[in-house]
Amino acid sequence: MQKLTNKEEEIMHILWKLKKAFVKEVMAEITEEQPHYNTLSTIIRNLEEKGYVSHNAFGNTHQYFPIVSIEEYRKGFMTNAIDNYFNSSYKNMVSFFAKEEKITASELREILVMIENQTEKN
Repeated sequence: MQKLTNKEEEIMHILWKLKKAFVKEVMAEITEEQPHYNTLSTIIRNLEEKGYVSHNAFGNTHQYFPIVSIEEYRKGFMTNAIDNYFNSSYKNMVSFFAKEEKITASELREILVMIENQTEKN
């Protein structure tokens, strides 16, 4: 899976939300710094070239839809982030969030219960 730019990722979130949309419908969802219509169209075509989006043609216009689910993207994104920033260690990632006080002890206990329950199922 190719890495997305911040703008491409923003557009993907819109397409995941809308499920299918014409460029003008995507444009209507952008609340800050709306790009020019042609720029947005190019971004969406780039997403198509990268394999994230496909389209249905209606005459000269295209209706775009995601072909990569948000779950697939999330999995790849998180794996990449953990590999690149935490030396492929989930322990390092969790300890980072604990040190930054982004996760509580009770949340960690909940995660342990989830892991233990998953282990018992296997």
